[in-house]
Amino acid sequence: MYQGQNLPERMKNIRKYIQALHCPTRWDIIDCIGTGQKSSKEIYEELKLGEAGLTFAGLYYHLSALKRAGIIEAASYKETKGGAPEKVWKLKIKEIVIELLEKKKEVK
Repeated sequence: MYQGQNLPERMKNIRKYIQALHCPTRWDIIDCIGTGQKSSKEIYEELKLGEAGLTFAGLYYHLSALKRAGIIEAASYKETKGGAPEKVWKLKIKEIVIELLEKKKEVK
């Protein structure tokens, strides 16, 4: 049985996606971004996350998890009045392919 860092690469990939996608809020974020680009503020407002009790810091927690998994990426930065530039997000991938069989190493 595999444990921790001894997992084959294909299992590590599945694990990173499961960890990133286990939360319904993250699916909502993916749907909100869609095929376009959305700033953090646009995502926060469109999903009415404040009304759901999620802070802006909470949104960044979810965005960071999706970014770490390679699902979203910063497309650009938007200037804000008197503050730090705001990130504009886009999907990095639109589908996830799961390798069920381990690829055999080529012998030369």
